[in-house]
Amino acid sequence: MDNTLTWDDFTKVEMRIGTITSAEVFKEARNPAYKMLIDFGEYGTRKTSAQITKLYQPNLLIGKQVIAVVNFPPKQIATFMSECLVLGVIGKDKEVTLLQPERGVENGARIG
Repeated sequence: MDNTLTWDDFTKVEMRIGTITSAEVFKEARNPAYKMLIDFGEYGTRKTSAQITKLYQPNLLIGKQVIAVVNFPPKQIATFMSECLVLGVIGKDKEVTLLQPERGVENGARIG
């Protein structure tokens, strides 16, 4: 396998736990998506866009803890600047299931 990561490569990816505090339909997005604010505790609140509309409703996302990569550079998506990447599993019908901790943990906790 020629795309094998080293341990140093893996430790550069900062995956942290955050709680969704706001979610709304992202009307300007090309593909159905939500705009969300996620609280990462001492690492602050970050904005993101996620194409998770097949399995989730915005009002039911608020309060959910998710795992996100927080050290990618900001990315412009339509009229919105995304500041982190929420992680999920892409199903066979292109639906995305969010990755979440088994139980509540402190916002900002690092995955590793």
